Amino acid sequence: MSLTVNLNITPLNTHFNPKPKTHKTPTFLTTPIYHSNKLTHKNPTFLTHHTHKKMTSSHVIKSSLIDPDGGVLVDLIVPEDQRGLKCVEAEGMVKVGLTKIDLEWVHVVSEGWASPLKGFMREDEYLQSLHFGSLRIDGCRVNMSLPIVLAIDDETKERIGGDKDVALVGPDSNTVAILRSIEIYKHNKEERIARTWGTTAPGLPYVEEVITPAGNWLIGGDLEVLSPIKYNDGLDSYRLSPKQLREEFDRRQADAVFAFQLRNPVHNGHALLMNDTRKRLLDLGYKNPILLLHPLGGYTKADDVPLDVRMEQHSKVLEDGVLDPETTIVSIFPSPMHYAGPTEVQWHAKARINAGANFYIVGRDPAGMGHPTEKRDLYDPDHGKKVLSMAPGLEKLNILPFRVAAYDTVAKEMAFFDPSRAKDFLFISGTKMRSFARTGESPPNGFMCPGGWDVLVKYYASLQAAPSVVSA
Repeated sequence: MSLTVNLNITPLNTHFNPKPKTHKTPTFLTTPIYHSNKLTHKNPTFLTHHTHKKMTSSHVIKSSLIDPDGGVLVDLIVPEDQRGLKCVEAEGMVKVGLTKIDLEWVHVVSEGWASPLKGFMREDEYLQSLHFGSLRIDGCRVNMSLPIVLAIDDETKERIGGDKDVALVGPDSNTVAILRSIEIYKHNKEERIARTWGTTAPGLPYVEEVITPAGNWLIGGDLEVLSPIKYNDGLDSYRLSPKQLREEFDRRQADAVFAFQLRNPVHNGHALLMNDTRKRLLDLGYKNPILLLHPLGGYTKADDVPLDVRMEQHSKVLEDGVLDPETTIVSIFPSPMHYAGPTEVQWHAKARINAGANFYIVGRDPAGMGHPTEKRDLYDPDHGKKVLSMAPGLEKLNILPFRVAAYDTVAKEMAFFDPSRAKDFLFISGTKMRSFARTGESPPNGFMCPGGWDVLVKYYASLQAAPSVVSA
């Protein structure tokens, strides 16, 4: 996916020293990702992406003062002192099995990424999400562009009968949650697919992985999660919840948090966009903008680079000084990936509101993919950023669209595309990047930091070295 940068932000004129500012080039250190930065900033001004109204405060600002949707961050984890009783209660309930991706959604909802949603959607919530892209909960209208639902089959529906509560059992057969006050309703797969992706063409990854094999019923209700979801893959320490991220932003005394989601390795074009965003926020008067580098950690399609490899590559980007560890937080966003373009990018942005980010970077064709049966993009590459600028429920989030970054063959580095000398620029797609790594071919110098590139080359070499299964 090519990324796009063009910051449409009105200068912040109030409460800042009008004298020209000079910014020293930071010394990038190889330090732990979570590094305290004791800066304070009084009386900042924030903008909304719809109205650009200015809001001021007379006290030390906290970046987490951007309210979560619904006003309160949802936390559905059962307190430790109640877990024993809840587990005993769950043992007497009908068990509903979860797939690995269902468990990822339990994780997402339990930590408040989907606030104010408190469980898997009942039918009225599902229909609002599917047809309006938003929910009205307790009189509050919030963005909710993707249905978050749990499917069951006929046999499970029969076992549940008239019960009001059920226990949810993970892929490892351990009970992970209770679903209260349940409602079971029809799972119209064709309608769900058509409205979410805008097509029912075969070959949509999430559809084939999740929806096609799913049951013909959906079950909604309120979640009580018996303990925090852990994956024991060595990466759990990077899975910071919205509450933990807000606390970290406050600890660093950030006055702006700009979130960058990706599902690919970080190349120098990405870094150019992120570093340029921080510089522009500093130019606008913010004192301590913090980057939330937020790779998607749930389900991704088979040819995407796996999460553990991406996380190792991201760490090399920090170690090599491409991004500054002192102003960057790397954390994993636990949501599964739909590849649903403008519909899905709203979910990605909404979830970052709940995590406390007040700026969201959006590029070209966000959450998009190639058409599964035709040689073209599935979505118009500009529609994602346009939709975000108009989406109901995202008014308090600052949307940062970008112009295109590409490889400058003259300067031999990633740079912003200059149409006046278009022949000097080389566009290297994610597919082309993976092809380079897979074949051992080196990309142009300056495309990616050497440490990060080595991670990718070793990963693809390991795939080729893996023994193939030979039939007897």
